[in-house]
Amino acid sequence: MKVSALTIALIFAAGHAAADQNLLFTTEAYAPFIVHDAASPVRGISADQVKGIMEGSGIQYRIEVMPWARAIALAETQAATCVFSAAQTPERRARFKWVMPLARSQSILVKHRDAKVTAKTLDDARAFTVGTHRADYTERLLQRAKFPKIDISSTFEVTLAKLLSDRIDLMPMSHDVYEQLRRRGVEIEDVTQLSDQRLGIACNRGVSWQTIKAMQTKLDRMIADGTQARIYREYGLEPPR
Repeated sequence: MKVSALTIALIFAAGHAAADQNLLFTTEAYAPFIVHDAASPVRGISADQVKGIMEGSGIQYRIEVMPWARAIALAETQAATCVFSAAQTPERRARFKWVMPLARSQSILVKHRDAKVTAKTLDDARAFTVGTHRADYTERLLQRAKFPKIDISSTFEVTLAKLLSDRIDLMPMSHDVYEQLRRRGVEIEDVTQLSDQRLGIACNRGVSWQTIKAMQTKLDRMIADGTQARIYREYGLEPPR
């Protein structure tokens, strides 16, 4: 069924509660999905989709970049707050209201290219120290997979710096991010796959269902009309299948 822009705007206008008049979207810097620098507004594959979803909604919103642990904690505890791009893991599913999918993330373990890390499988990788950032879904994945040596940092960038200085042996990241870093000449190497996840917007339970429905309707339309694919390609990646 084709949904017009006017229909979507009316869904927003008719349904969202007063608490939804201003929404805060929290996120972390994670290029090319969230690109953040002082010289320009937040952009990226996921950020541009959020902007497209909110365009014409009549709801005031802002996007703030911060460490992931704080970003997801605010969305869970603070009204009128959503976090992106969040993996819809079993542990998180009931804690938020979801708008899906902004992205699909094949998470892999990578090593510093010159490091003496001989792992080829997840079983092999358990012998090494694996770093990730606090409250990221990969922290729980590593715990569930019984990795005995997990090093936790505040941000993705800090973890990557530790990997490149050989302070940790391995770290998880999206395969898309891995490919972009490799193109930029970052000396990392794929070791093995960790998981395959869908990512989306996770909103506080207090955000009205009318607003969630309208956001989902707009995202569905962006996927159907090729907008999501176009955004992906603008940042040099192929869209998820």
